[in-house]
Amino acid sequence: MANNLGSARPGPRLNPNGNLQIHIRIVRPIRKFLPAAALAVAAVDPARAQYTPPPSEPFAGFINEAIRESNTNLTSLDIGGSERLRFVNQSEFGIPGTPGAPAAPNNDFRGHGAEVSNDYLLSRLRLHVGYSNTWWTVYAEAQSSLAAADERYAYANVPAVAGTAARVGSGPESDILNLYQGYATFGNPNEFPLSVKVGRQELSYGEERLIGAYDWNNIGRTFDAIKLRLQSDWVSADLFTSHPVIPTDGKFNSDNSHDYFSGIYATTAKIPRQTLDVYLLARDADRFAASAQTNPQFPQPSAQDIYTVGGRLLSKPGQLFNWDYSLEGAYQFGNFRDPRGGAPAIRLKQDAFMFCAWGGYTFTNVCAQPRVGAEFDYASGNDNARETDGDHETFQNLFPTNHKFYGSMDFASLENIEDAGVNLSLKPLPRVVVTLMGNFLWLASTSDSFYTVSGTPRGGDLPTPGTGFGVNQSYNNYLGAEFTAIAGWAVTRFAQAEAGYGHFFHGQYINQTWSASGFGARDADFAYLQLKLKF
Repeated sequence: MANNLGSARPGPRLNPNGNLQIHIRIVRPIRKFLPAAALAVAAVDPARAQYTPPPSEPFAGFINEAIRESNTNLTSLDIGGSERLRFVNQSEFGIPGTPGAPAAPNNDFRGHGAEVSNDYLLSRLRLHVGYSNTWWTVYAEAQSSLAAADERYAYANVPAVAGTAARVGSGPESDILNLYQGYATFGNPNEFPLSVKVGRQELSYGEERLIGAYDWNNIGRTFDAIKLRLQSDWVSADLFTSHPVIPTDGKFNSDNSHDYFSGIYATTAKIPRQTLDVYLLARDADRFAASAQTNPQFPQPSAQDIYTVGGRLLSKPGQLFNWDYSLEGAYQFGNFRDPRGGAPAIRLKQDAFMFCAWGGYTFTNVCAQPRVGAEFDYASGNDNARETDGDHETFQNLFPTNHKFYGSMDFASLENIEDAGVNLSLKPLPRVVVTLMGNFLWLASTSDSFYTVSGTPRGGDLPTPGTGFGVNQSYNNYLGAEFTAIAGWAVTRFAQAEAGYGHFFHGQYINQTWSASGFGARDADFAYLQLKLKF
C-alpha cells in the first residue's frame, strides 16, 4: 500500500559491498547541500494527473481473503497478484528507424517512406508474497512482462554507444520473467521516528514528474536502494541512495552500478490548507554507465553529475472549497557530457530549470460532477545548438512517469518543452470516469532537440538540416496539439477496464521537418483497450 513518501511495496537484497559503495558515492555530494535542504520541507499527495481511474472497493485479494477467513492469526501474511492486458493501435509514431536499419533516424510523423504503424498486445503479470511484523516487513514480487507483435526496437542505440548492440527483440516493454521488487523494512513509526527500507523497490514522490514507478509502462521502474525515513507530527522525510534497475529481456535484471541516484525528499502538512514538498536530488553517472548492459530495454545515461533542487506547493483536498491547484519548480546545476556527436567531448556546465502549474474547479452539485482543469509546463532547452558556450541548458527529466502529463500519446518528456493543457473530467456513474484532454506543445528552444517520452532526442545526432529530426534552429517552434479521450470503469472490486483514443494534429515544426526532406508530414493516432485483474 502506498504511503506519503514513496512506495511501501517491496526486489533482491543489495550486496553489502554495493550498499557501501552507493552510500559513499551518493550521500557525499548531498552532504554538501544538507544545510540548505534542512531548511525546507516537502509534501506528497496522490497526484492529480490529467486522467485518474475511478475508485474501486478495497480488495485484499482472493488468496488473502481465503487465508484470513480460515485463520484470523494470518493477517500479517500477504499473498496475491495482478494481471494487466492492453491492446494498442498506433500509427505515424513510435517506431524509431525502419525495419532492418536500427541506426536509422526517428521517423515519427513522416508522411511516407517509413513504416510507422504498430498494433501489439501487452501482458503484465505480478505475483507477490509478503509478511509484516511489529518491527519488520519482508516482501518479494515477481513480474512477467510479455509483448506480442510489437515492432518497436527494444534499444535503438542512437547515437551508437560502444559496448552495446541495437536489436529488435520483442520490443521495449518485454521482460519475460524477473524479480520486480524484493526488500525488507525495519522500524515501527508508532514507537520510533526512524525506519529503514533495503532492497529492490519502487521510488515514487510527489506527482511523479521527476521520480515515479512508471506504472503505465509494461515493465515499470525499480531501484536497488537503501532508504531512511523520518516520520513525525511536523515533517516526514526520506533520505535514499540507489542504483536504477536495467530491464533486460531474457536475463536477470541487474542494476546500473555506474549510475547513482540519491535524494532528500521531505513533507509537511502543517501549512493551513496547503502541503509543501522540497527536495534535493543527485544523479552521478560515470563514463561506463552508458554501456553497463549490452542489450538494455532503453538507453542508459552519459557521464554526468547533476543536482536538482526544487519544491511543490499544493492544495489539500477539500480545503479550498471546490478549487484545487499545484505549483512545482526545480533548478539543476552540475555537469553533463552530451553524447551527441556534435557536442564537444568535455563536461558541460548544467544550468537548467522547469516549472509546472495546474489548477481546477469541481462542480459538486451538477450531474456527473464535472471538473474543469488547466495546466502549464515548461522545461528549459539549449540556446546554443552545438553547446560551444560550455553550457548544457536542457532540463534532465530524471525518472518520471510522463504518461500522466504532456499528453497521453506519450510524445514528450519534461525536456525542452512548453505544454499548455486543458481537461474535463466527468463521473456519469459512481464507478465510471470519462476524461477529455487537450495538450498544445511547443519547443522551448529550437536550438535543441524534440525529446521523446523517455528523454532521448529524436534524430539522435545533429544531422544535416533538411534530413529529419535533430536540431533545426530556423524552424517554427510549434509542435502540434493532441486531443485524447479516456474512459475508465471499475467493473468489480477486482476488475478495472479502460479505453482511450487520441489524435495528434502536427504543427509547423514537424511539417517543416519532413517537408524539407520531401517526405511530408502526417498526423498521428493512438487507441487502446485495457483490462486489469487483481487476485
